[in-house]
Amino acid sequence: MPFRRYAQPQAQRGVAMVEFAIALPLLLLLLLAIAEFGRLLYQYNTLLQASRDAGRFVAGQAWNATTGQIDLSATLLAQARNVALYGVPANPNGYPSVVTGLTAANVQVSAVGTEHVQVSINYTFCPVIGGGNCSGQLPGFYGAALGLGIPLVASTVMRVL
Repeated sequence: MPFRRYAQPQAQRGVAMVEFAIALPLLLLLLLAIAEFGRLLYQYNTLLQASRDAGRFVAGQAWNATTGQIDLSATLLAQARNVALYGVPANPNGYPSVVTGLTAANVQVSAVGTEHVQVSINYTFCPVIGGGNCSGQLPGFYGAALGLGIPLVASTVMRVL
């Protein structure tokens, strides 16, 4: 039996290119969504570590042995905010914040009970889709538009030493 070469029908030429053109935007959207979710988790992890560092710093400094109480002075609060923002109690070199856009207004330090301190960081994650600012909105399929900002809250409670 002679070897016969299989010839593709003329009607099927270019179908793979059309299928690729249809699937490519969906695959790129999926890839970008995965990358954006990874960036969100990275920023949340950074905020959580910053709140732990600031909580550890405050827990070691806040106890007043003379009165037997927690003493959160204005200087200690400012230093704790600097630890949460920059990683150091004072920022003479002008280090950038651990997360872009994080300010001292996002960091709250407070006493919880008689032996614990709490450091909370409230931050709004802004995806790249909106141009890096949270003022943009995605249109909803039905109802109101969806805001792009995702609130992240990192909170740590530690016992004073």
